[in-house]
Amino acid sequence: MDLFEIAGLPLHPLIVHAVVVLVPLTALALVLGALIPAARRRLGIVTPLAALLVAVLVPVTILAGERLKEEVGPIPQVLHHEALGRMLPPWVFAMLLVAAAQWAWYRFRAPREVGHPARADRIAGIAFAVLSVVVAAGSTTLVVLIGEAGARAVWGG
Repeated sequence: MDLFEIAGLPLHPLIVHAVVVLVPLTALALVLGALIPAARRRLGIVTPLAALLVAVLVPVTILAGERLKEEVGPIPQVLHHEALGRMLPPWVFAMLLVAAAQWAWYRFRAPREVGHPARADRIAGIAFAVLSVVVAAGSTTLVVLIGEAGARAVWGG
């Protein structure tokens, strides 16, 4: 039994679509949560859980891709796709850290008087906004580049 196949099909192209959808959605949720307090309250723990799911799926997708590369061979386009794919884990782990820290900060900090945020809250809000935008933009851009390279490896061009 091959762990990297489902019904005789390679696992990589099957689960890569989950990564392609979930990374940008998680990135969007992270940025919305950082910039819009109502969105942060509504999303709650969903954003860090989605980031955790992505952080698990990305290494599995890479392992499945390595298995598929063994069958396909070291084609230059595949090697380029692989090189880009290996750049994604730090970005999704950073997204997980920012999502978890943001959720924990707003979930467990002492409540402040409405309309009078403490200096620490303002600094944290700015830091979460900047970090969220950076990791969201980086991870989403990389997913687009990886996907484009993968499509060229499969379909030529």
